[in-house]
Amino acid sequence: MPCDCSTASMDRRVFVRAGTLALVSLGLDPIFLTRAAYANRSTAQPPNRQKTLICVFQRGAVDGLNMIVPHGDAAYYRERPRIAVPPPGKDGGALDLDGTFGLHPALAPLLPFYRAGSLGIVHAVGSPDATRSHFDAQDYMETGTPGRKGTADGWLSRHLAHAADHRETPFRGVAIGPQLPRALRGAAPALAIGDLQAFGLRGRGRARDRIEAAFEEMYAGAATGLVASSSAEAFEAVKMLRTADPARHQPGNGAEYPRSPFGQAMRQLAQLIKAELGLEIGFADLGGWDTHVNQGAAQGQLAARLRDLGAGLTAFATDLGERMADVLVLTMSEFGRTVAENGNAGTDHGHGTAMMVLGGNTRGGRIHGRWPTLDEGARFEGRDLAVTTDFRTLFGEILEKHLGATELTSIFPAFEAVGSGLGVIG
Repeated sequence: MPCDCSTASMDRRVFVRAGTLALVSLGLDPIFLTRAAYANRSTAQPPNRQKTLICVFQRGAVDGLNMIVPHGDAAYYRERPRIAVPPPGKDGGALDLDGTFGLHPALAPLLPFYRAGSLGIVHAVGSPDATRSHFDAQDYMETGTPGRKGTADGWLSRHLAHAADHRETPFRGVAIGPQLPRALRGAAPALAIGDLQAFGLRGRGRARDRIEAAFEEMYAGAATGLVASSSAEAFEAVKMLRTADPARHQPGNGAEYPRSPFGQAMRQLAQLIKAELGLEIGFADLGGWDTHVNQGAAQGQLAARLRDLGAGLTAFATDLGERMADVLVLTMSEFGRTVAENGNAGTDHGHGTAMMVLGGNTRGGRIHGRWPTLDEGARFEGRDLAVTTDFRTLFGEILEKHLGATELTSIFPAFEAVGSGLGVIG
């Protein structure tokens, strides 16, 4: 049975809950793609432009082998007689990228970005830790300390705490959802917002003023510490949202977001960016990737999740248009799936997977990292895609080259290869 891969309960630094009483085309214009590709390579950018990283966590361990199909590796079809995505040119076949790899057909909306050079892919990426526990692997990936339990904060929080440019805004780190992800928990303030429409204080006019006064009075007399500090920051966020009114920013360039929770999360992140509230780190979850039974090939359970992912990412990039030169989207998952399908036409917990990088100064249009092949002798423990790129190498390069981080050894402690880079970001 698929297991529940939701994040752990929210800690005391999570201070926003949507809905509470007190706190409240798939078709792409070629002109847009040309402008976006040019913007990605421009070196004459204004010095104070806000750079933003959006992290999308595919919780449950996405099958990277069916997401980014190694159709040029014969072992892929030998080991997956029922669930392999057909080769390019066949009915429901993979969309060829470079003669060896292809996109799952459900990700067709992303193909123009790959061809325009604004979408890059890293294959055989993951954690050096061998665990196949969703909860441990997610924890290790979000803390940035694989194999080490008990790390108090997340790697995104450490970045925000160490960043030289501390903007005076409570919106530097924002997760769309009911709880703060492990990656954003720590000393740096961060917000969890379930719904921008519901976020804020209820009431209008004098009624709203009375609620605000009561809210401020309540926390003015509260005990000092994280709860009081977090509540004050939350109240400031409420007031800033009312002034900025992100919801007035409607999708641009004909973008059509899926009506799914993920699609709406990406829409709200775009609204926050366009409202210019100082968003530096955005975070969205997309679950449902634990495909032990009836995974499907070109159609089916996995395809439905990939269709949601591709449509949401495409709408986001289309909506932001030329702003994508300053916004980078990273997809991640705790580990991959077994090379061989199981007896239930699904896959079990594996090791290496694939991640995607969209926008920013991505060196796209290529597959990054070293492909270890699916030969039995090259597999991890004889059954899984081997990891040839430590996820911290990719994450560190993004922080350094996109967000300008200079404290990588503090963000990823005890990682000797930090800063070595892959060449994913130009």
